[in-house]
Amino acid sequence: MAEAEERVWIQRAQAGDAEAFGQLVLEHQRFVYHLALRVLRHPQEAEDVAQEAFVRAWLALPHFRGQARFGTWLYRIVTNLCYNRLPGLRRDLNALGEEQIGDLPDESAAGAEAAAGLEDQERQAFLQDAIERLPASYQLLITLRFQQGLAYDEIAGITSLPLGTVKTGLFRARARLREALRAYEEGEADDR
Repeated sequence: MAEAEERVWIQRAQAGDAEAFGQLVLEHQRFVYHLALRVLRHPQEAEDVAQEAFVRAWLALPHFRGQARFGTWLYRIVTNLCYNRLPGLRRDLNALGEEQIGDLPDESAAGAEAAAGLEDQERQAFLQDAIERLPASYQLLITLRFQQGLAYDEIAGITSLPLGTVKTGLFRARARLREALRAYEEGEADDR
C-alpha cells in the first residue's frame, strides 16, 4: 500500500470507517503477528497480542497525529504489549548498554550480498534457526530492522530505547549471526 493511499485509509478510519481500518489491518496483520511471534515464541500468545494491538490501535486511532508512520506507531503498540507479557524483555533490552559503536554501515549493500549468498534454502533455514536461538531482545531488534526495514531511530522510538542501545543491540545480534553462519559454513566445508 502506498503511503498516500495509507493516509487516506487512516483518515477514513479516524472518522469511524471500520472498513478503512480493516484495510489497515490487512496491510499490517502479517507483520504484527510475526513480530509478536518472534518475541513471544508462542503462536497463540502472538495471535492474542496481534488482536489486542489492533483493538488498541482502533481505540487510539482518533489520537493518531501522523507524526510517525502508521506502521511505526502500530509496532510500538505491539512492542509494549510484548513488554507486558515478558517483563524481562525491557530489562534485557536496556542491559544491552548505550555504548556508542559509531555509525553502523548501511545494510542495503550488505543485505544484497547476504541475500545473494543465502539463496541456498538449507543456509536460509540455518540462518532462520540461528535467529530463533537469539535472545528475545535481539530477535525484536533484528525483526524490526531487517524484516520491516525500519531505521535505527524508528526502532528506538518503538522500543523506547536510546539510539545507541539500538545500534549496540543490532551490532551484537549481527555479530552472533555472522559467527553462527561462519561456524555453519566451516562445518559444511569439513563435511565435503
